[in-house]
This record gives sequence, structure tokens and C-alpha cells, in this order.
Amino acid sequence: MNSRLGKELLYLRYVDVVAAGLGMAEIIVALERAFSDKGEGRVEMPPKIGIHTMPDAFLHAMPASIPGQKAAGIKWVGGYPDNDRAGLPYITGLLILNDPATGVPIALMDCTWITAQRTGAATAVAAKYLARPESASVGILGCGVQGRSNLEALKLLFPLKKVYAYDKDPDRSLRYAKEMSEQLGSEVVPVGNPKQAVVGRDMVVTAGPILLVPHATIQPGWLSEGSFASLVDFDSYWHPGALHEADKFCTDDVLQLHYYRDRGYFQDIPAIHADLGELVTGRKAGREKPEERTMACNLGVALEDMAVAPLIYERALEK
Repeated sequence: MNSRLGKELLYLRYVDVVAAGLGMAEIIVALERAFSDKGEGRVEMPPKIGIHTMPDAFLHAMPASIPGQKAAGIKWVGGYPDNDRAGLPYITGLLILNDPATGVPIALMDCTWITAQRTGAATAVAAKYLARPESASVGILGCGVQGRSNLEALKLLFPLKKVYAYDKDPDRSLRYAKEMSEQLGSEVVPVGNPKQAVVGRDMVVTAGPILLVPHATIQPGWLSEGSFASLVDFDSYWHPGALHEADKFCTDDVLQLHYYRDRGYFQDIPAIHADLGELVTGRKAGREKPEERTMACNLGVALEDMAVAPLIYERALEK
């Protein structure tokens, strides 16, 4: 990490970050290690702070330090649901990586790809402890960037045979089905309504925009016994009655969830069973019975970004 101190700041555009060639399997390993450190109390990560320039949009500052991975820095990230109308991604932003020994900034990198990949990887880490290992079907609700990265990550850990893809834009779900079936070699079927993506599935991922007022599409009784759900979009897709059917409701960081609750999110959710650090270190039990309904509401925390950024930095230096 000291190889560039005293030299110019390394700037990595989106294409440079992608060209570093970091694979999803490596990201999953890095995140599991970071959450193990979190569970052991070896990371520093204050709750994110943010500003909000319009409804359901955000700009967040996300700092974290992971001494075990020699990682320290901050991500400044925005999420604007209407960006697609202008041909822009929902998530944009920058990440500053600092040398942990001196505080000197050593890299500035686009965070769009990092955010997508680490979020998918966090779902996979949660599913490793909360889903049935034989899970073979998954419903994806929201066929955008997160729908893709979450499926890619789950495919690495589970014997997925069939994927049911729903999006409010039918053309998007058709494109998604074609692209992801070719990429992953699994059967991906577009479905015409949300219920078809949820009922009877081993795993469910909701990856729409994060909304202050949930549209609560997924109703009680839809999520089958034994299923695992990843709430990438917070509780936006979920009726409170459906959430309260969960036997175990988990998150990546309890303090972050409390922060969001104070801002008006998560007004009717179950008690939190564990965070990912507690699951990874075995301090709290993951799935214990085949029939349990389990949920992970990962908020997207800074240690996930800081687990990935040094790997990209080192790859970029090598290249």
C-alpha cells in the first residue's frame, strides 16, 4: 500500500475499475473476511450520513477502516431513481482510498461498479448462512444492475437451475432473461407479475429503487416456508405482514438500520435477529431448520466497499 506514497494520486475511471479484473468469487471472500473482522470488533465504521436533494434520492458519505485488510477510506455515493430517464445509472459516486499508516489519499476511483458487485456479494454472504444450501430457484424483482450482480453472486454459491425475473418494465425483464441465461447458463424466465417471482421460490431478491414509503407489493403468504429473501431495496417491496412472517430477520449493520429508522424507513419490521458479522463468526445462529423463512436486509455499508477497493488498487498497480 506504500508503493505510491509521494507520487501522483491514482485515478481510476469506471472502465479502469472494471479492467482491474476482480472477480465476484474474490469479492465474496473479501466481504466474508471483512464481516468476520466486524464480528470480532476489528473494524471502525460510523453510520453513514447523507443529504437528500429530492424525494427517494440520496447522497451518502460512507467511511470505514478495516485494519486487517489495510483498508481505510470513504465513499461518496448518490442514488437517484429517475436517472434512467436521462440515460444515467441509478447509483453514481467516487471512492477515496487512503494509506492507513499516514492518511495520505492514494487512489480515487469510480464507485459504480464496486457498489454493484459488493452488494451482490453481500447477498451471497448472507445467503450462505441463511438459505438452504440446496436452493435451486430464485426470483429476481428488479432487473437492473443489482438484479444482475445479485444473481451472479448467488449462482457461485448455490445450484441454481431456474430464475424467475420480474420488472415493472416488461422489456427490461425480457432483456435480462436473455442476457443472464447466456452469461450464467441457467434458465431465466421472465414473468408478468411479482407474485410469480416469489411464490414457491427457494430464494427471492428484491432490487428495485429504495423508497421512503414502501409500495408493499409482496403480500403475506407469498414467501414460501424454507425460503430466503434478500431485501436490497430495504422494505420497499414488502408488506409489513410479509416481513413479520420471517423467522429470522437480519441486516449487515444494526446501527445503520437504526439510523435509517430515525429517518422514517423501516417503520414496521420484525425484531433484528443478527447482523452479518454475528452470523459469519457464529455468535448468532443462521438457518437452523429447513422450514424457516429467513431475510437479510443489507443496507450497503462502507466496510463492503473498503474490502474491495484495496484489491482493485493493487490490481491496477500490477496492470
